[in-house]
Amino acid sequence: MKLPVIDPVFLRLGPLEFRWYGLMYIIGFLAAYFIIKSQAKRRGLGLSTDAVADIVFFIAMGIVLGGRSGYILFYNLSWYLDHPLKVFAVWEGGMSFHGGMLGGVIAAFYVFRKNSLDFWQMLDIVALTVPIGLGLGRLGNFINGELFGRVTDHTWGIVFPSGGPLPRHPSQLYEAFLEGVVLLALAWGVDRTNPPKGIVFWTIIAGYGLFRFCVEFFREPDQQLGFLWGGATMGQLLSLPMLLVGVVMIVRGYLRRRPVNGAA
Repeated sequence: MKLPVIDPVFLRLGPLEFRWYGLMYIIGFLAAYFIIKSQAKRRGLGLSTDAVADIVFFIAMGIVLGGRSGYILFYNLSWYLDHPLKVFAVWEGGMSFHGGMLGGVIAAFYVFRKNSLDFWQMLDIVALTVPIGLGLGRLGNFINGELFGRVTDHTWGIVFPSGGPLPRHPSQLYEAFLEGVVLLALAWGVDRTNPPKGIVFWTIIAGYGLFRFCVEFFREPDQQLGFLWGGATMGQLLSLPMLLVGVVMIVRGYLRRRPVNGAA
């Protein structure tokens, strides 16, 4: 199956170009705004519209700056040292979820403290929005024909314009389904059980670590890195600690809430 050539630019206005990938980010942040506002109201937190906008703005900046920094540091540091001005060329791609996650958490810590909000309660609310952004981002990767999978002889293999003549796994769609649809259902399902604070966030961390680690077996390693220790990819090396730490923190959270000596 040959991938239809989709123009990564969906709208041109003179010298201005608006890209599908950027649009996915905008939709993701808008969805986050409405979900955070709705969840805060449901939990009786009484957040003002300005406070919600403040939260989304700072976390969005943290994700973008962290995602860009993470990609540069983890995936292509030597190239950017030789081309320092390219650091700012975000429209050319180059974002890391792991860096974005760290940047988002740091920004969340700042903006929650600024608004005198409970850190873990709010982090659980924000975590509910993460799979939406992840799923949309992977669709953007698919439209761009980037981050494709390894060569396959399966009937659903796709020939990507920049991936050579052989069909490859549409690993972007695998990730969009697992990190988007499945992880969203998992996080919201856990949230409905009234879990201890922080559990929804750590579910996202562990779930993403698991799904990303698995999909990396089908995804083509980054050309500049290839396979690393023991044949693992950089994505796997960064995701495995997320899975392990996430599981430990989930277990710890539930154990801490468990009644002691039959006490209510």
